[in-house]
Amino acid sequence: MNRRKIRAAAVLACTVLLLGLAGCGLFGAGKSTTEGRIGDSIRTDFFEFTVNSAYLCSEFEGRAASEGTELLVVDATVKNTFNESIPMSDWDFQAQWGEDDDDEAYAFPITSDPETGEEIAAVSEDQLPYEYELGVDERVEGLLVYEVPEGYKDFSISTQDIYSDGTTGDTYFVYFTPERQ
Repeated sequence: MNRRKIRAAAVLACTVLLLGLAGCGLFGAGKSTTEGRIGDSIRTDFFEFTVNSAYLCSEFEGRAASEGTELLVVDATVKNTFNESIPMSDWDFQAQWGEDDDDEAYAFPITSDPETGEEIAAVSEDQLPYEYELGVDERVEGLLVYEVPEGYKDFSISTQDIYSDGTTGDTYFVYFTPERQ
């Protein structure tokens, strides 16, 4: 199995895991949850991330939102705080909206097919890549672009510590109300 298929399978497994845990409350007992807002630096066990800004639009860099949806564009900064290089993906950052008990109210960035996990070409050079390696102390800034349902005004971006043995740790949320463009 090639690296891309392994990554897609891992992302799918993490998605299923996150959804299953979401149904049990805040990602299971014994795990802590950290919350922040736009501009807050959130530190995980592996990296630090900041949601710098966010907005909603009907078109981004020539890509139109599907009927009944909008594009959520999030500017984020990620810095490796671990003691070695770490593999990253824009899928490490999930967008949520609506009620906490709505297991369908989430999206991953538009850089991959949600059904197959296969990479799709980015629509902007400013987007964070689908997959990338982040060196020790390396910092990247880029856009995460999500297709979300119309009519919502409050969102969050989340990530969760996932260890090499497959266990999960703490969960991190940044809450915000994006501007409309």
